[in-house]
Amino acid sequence: MKTIITTKHAPAPIGPYSQAVLTGNTLYSSGQIAINPKTGELVLDDIKAETLQVMQNIAAVLEAANMTFENVIKSSIFISNMDDFAIINEVYGSFFDNENAPARETVQVARLPKDVNVEISIIAVK
Repeated sequence: MKTIITTKHAPAPIGPYSQAVLTGNTLYSSGQIAINPKTGELVLDDIKAETLQVMQNIAAVLEAANMTFENVIKSSIFISNMDDFAIINEVYGSFFDNENAPARETVQVARLPKDVNVEISIIAVK
């Protein structure tokens, strides 16, 4: 059985997908990009602000599922420019305890939706 997780505190899907799906005790989120859910506008001022918005969107999805970043066991980071990795990693890392950080991969891709610079998805378990 699956439960669709939806929150107005994260961007609404821009296609045929859900913000996240909970099955059993496991949450699978769709990739989050830096859309401000209050304005619907992209936050592209700089890579730090963009990554912070992405992480805030993930936090909202986790909260809607009654979870926190402590529940995250795996994340996938897609970036358009590996030169941005250090800044993305700094912002991302501020949401986790290093000793209990999730497994992760970071992949440079040719292009992301809406031409953003970073997209992150997570898997979390209660």
